[in-house]
Amino acid sequence: MHPTLHPGSIVVAADGSTHADRALLWAAAQARAEHRPVVVVTADEGDAEAINADAVRRVAEAAPDAEVVGLSAPGDPRGVLVELSTEASMIVLGSRGRGTVRSMLLGSVSTAVSRLALCPVVVCRPPAEDGPGAGVLIGVDGTPESGPVLELGFTHAALHGLPVTVVHCVWDVMAAVAGLRNVRVEDLDLGEGDEAHLLLAESVAGFREKYPDVPVTLRVTHGLVDEVLGGRSAPWDLVVVGRHPLDSVGRLAVGSIATAVVERARTTVAVVPVPRG
Repeated sequence: MHPTLHPGSIVVAADGSTHADRALLWAAAQARAEHRPVVVVTADEGDAEAINADAVRRVAEAAPDAEVVGLSAPGDPRGVLVELSTEASMIVLGSRGRGTVRSMLLGSVSTAVSRLALCPVVVCRPPAEDGPGAGVLIGVDGTPESGPVLELGFTHAALHGLPVTVVHCVWDVMAAVAGLRNVRVEDLDLGEGDEAHLLLAESVAGFREKYPDVPVTLRVTHGLVDEVLGGRSAPWDLVVVGRHPLDSVGRLAVGSIATAVVERARTTVAVVPVPRG
């Protein structure tokens, strides 16, 4: 165990930028809601100790009842944060820019950590608009592996009094040729009663029982996951997506979906590692 990190802490990265400030405030709000300690991490910055001390002060002011400690660590911030992910409840990061070209600026830290961390990674993207959103948007594939993704999304919704929309994206060549392609969650649902809807309803049933006060909407839609969850994400308070282990060619393709959602999103995104199927 790292001497500064209590297991289950929320770890938030600070580098003195306005993008990191967004992450600090998000982490503070989450710490208040979950009653968890916060570890503020600064790595590989010229005046790391001063940056870290100021960030600790900001979090402590925003979450006065939370235990907040600072950690200035030498080395590549990607490696530092991935190492801390073995004991953290989540890692919270800011990001710069939007889109795949500018993701090199995002780039290296939030993309690498969201692909490699052992705990959920929350990337606070620059918002497209201010004010409350439409709730929590959760992308799932209807399998038991989606359990951790649903758990984080429903827990966050319950803690913050938000509704949940659970989306299962279906994509096939025939549907694409026929024009059955939705790129917004608000587009028409594909219709209830088919296998995809039944699978989705079954996967969510236990969470509806566990969180009876959370309003739930289920959607099955045609489209690429990153387009549906990322490209049209502005109305949502939080988008939650799973990340499979990168242990095969197929998993590499699936794992890259989470990265694509992060890069396209215009709101905060939580990337949740899921177990091997």
